[in-house]
Amino acid sequence: MAPRARSRVSFLVVGALGVVFGDIGTSPLYALRECFAGTHAIEPTRANILGVLSLIVWSLVVTVSIKYLLFVMRADNAGEGGILALVALVRRRAPVGRGTLVALGLFGAALLYGDGMITPAISVLSAVEGLSVATHAFEPIVVPLTVAILAALFLVQHRGTSRVGSIFGPIMIGWFVVIAALGVAAVRRDPAVIAAINPAYAVRFFADHGVGGVVTLGAVVLAITGAEALYADMGHFGKQPIRIAWFALVLPALLLNYFGQGARLLADASARANPFYRLAPDWALYPMVALSTVATVIASQAIISGAFSLTQQAVQLGYAPRFDIRHTSAQEKGQVYVPEINALLLVATVGLVFGFRSSTNLAAAYGMAVTATMVITTVLAYVVARHMWGWPAWKALVVTGAFLIVDVAFFAANVLKIQHGGWFPLLVAAAVYLVMSTWNTGRRLVLDRLHRDQLPLRSFFDRLTAEPPARVSGTAVFMTARGDGAPPILVHHLRHTKALHERVMLLTVTIVETPQVSDAERLEVTPLPHGFWRVVARFGFMQPPDVPAALAGVGAHGIPWRDADVTYFLAHLTLFATDRIGMSAWRDKLFIFLSRNARRATNFFCLPPDRVVEIGIQLRI
Repeated sequence: MAPRARSRVSFLVVGALGVVFGDIGTSPLYALRECFAGTHAIEPTRANILGVLSLIVWSLVVTVSIKYLLFVMRADNAGEGGILALVALVRRRAPVGRGTLVALGLFGAALLYGDGMITPAISVLSAVEGLSVATHAFEPIVVPLTVAILAALFLVQHRGTSRVGSIFGPIMIGWFVVIAALGVAAVRRDPAVIAAINPAYAVRFFADHGVGGVVTLGAVVLAITGAEALYADMGHFGKQPIRIAWFALVLPALLLNYFGQGARLLADASARANPFYRLAPDWALYPMVALSTVATVIASQAIISGAFSLTQQAVQLGYAPRFDIRHTSAQEKGQVYVPEINALLLVATVGLVFGFRSSTNLAAAYGMAVTATMVITTVLAYVVARHMWGWPAWKALVVTGAFLIVDVAFFAANVLKIQHGGWFPLLVAAAVYLVMSTWNTGRRLVLDRLHRDQLPLRSFFDRLTAEPPARVSGTAVFMTARGDGAPPILVHHLRHTKALHERVMLLTVTIVETPQVSDAERLEVTPLPHGFWRVVARFGFMQPPDVPAALAGVGAHGIPWRDADVTYFLAHLTLFATDRIGMSAWRDKLFIFLSRNARRATNFFCLPPDRVVEIGIQLRI
């Protein structure tokens, strides 16, 4: 590898350590503790400790290392990962059951919002709880301090992560080195704990506990809750840097720390209340609380940013109404800020801290969303392996079936958490899925209605020939969702003004099911009579639909273009629920509510406000 290429990979590895691994990297704060001091705690006997450690080790190896790093990451959509990227692949490739699979994928995406609410709460709360290990005098301030940290985190989101992102990687490198060192120090006192790497201890654990062993899996899964983030952030860093970071630093550090916590428990069963902080010597406790808090804030930042990116993808793919999406960096793609989502996450996260008041209580609600998403990812990955990679059915079924057995076991263990708070992420996911499916279906039905009422272009041009309107200088861009027929906004404009610009573009913006569209493929221009052009502008679902920037390229297609002479015409559609749109009555009303509260198209398409004309159109449905 050339020196420049190695330098680039090293830079991406450090970046991945700061963004991708925050969630799974801070799980040692609470994962092992919940097995022995949580809602369904078991006794810290030697057999139980080695059995649980073995379960954690092999969960990290099978689910994270093999399933996500080596298998699922192959299912990329032009380099992008994440469950919505997987949905886009399935929408194109699945020969049968496409609607069901897409709906399943959308529900998986909706589950991530519930995860995004719980992760910052449990991570920061578990870090701050380290203060109470030193002295119980700090217990009354744990919740208020956690809320203050979380509030500050959400309130600075509008600044973006570009300014502080460069220091995330080095801090997380320091975190992994420190937790590995703490683990090594404890393991040296009882090296026998390393025997837990033998899967026989996990098998023996289930043989001894039976169904009760499945209950413990509900806590073990906390050790792998950040696995989905590895896949979702693949587009920002690439497969190779994420794999290098995981196998070279993150996985060894996690294993050493978990082994160290196990050794500490073997030496002193009272450490079960917080085995992570009991690894640190007394003089290092407060510095560890500070470092843990910073690490959990970084982990929370990655989850919050992921929720913003997920929202952008949902809007671009037509599964959510337009939000106010603000790009916070001119250099880095994918860095966006969504004020409405930020506010919702802030309220929900702070509410969770006040409602549950401890990371142990929150752990009872955590894992439901993650395990359900893991199951859905495996099912969709089977479709991709079968119909995109061309695997024979038996091979795809054997590989994904093995992963599915593990995923379903984790999910079944977390079903028991529903009554203890697991209902919360499911409720959030149901609400988000309802919005996504209603918006997608309602939007399609409205567009079909508009299309039926649309005047054919041939008839429109015949009218222009029979009654030529006055022409004024400049260029008019009429935006239309359909690529055929005369847009209703154009017909309304001509009827009321009796005039047209000398150049008229009928522009359709299309969001394709690939993350990026190159400049060469951006525009499709078709000349029409009477100084008209049909223009299709294509954007990937990870790209901002910057219409003026895209149209600057029409000069190469022979259209005179001067930005200052362009006027954009948009339809402001008002819906009335006097008739049925095609869904149930309450979903009709929900769609109309969403459409009336969606963000203005002017902002969404990056149009200059002083050169936009909106024409009202009422549609009775």
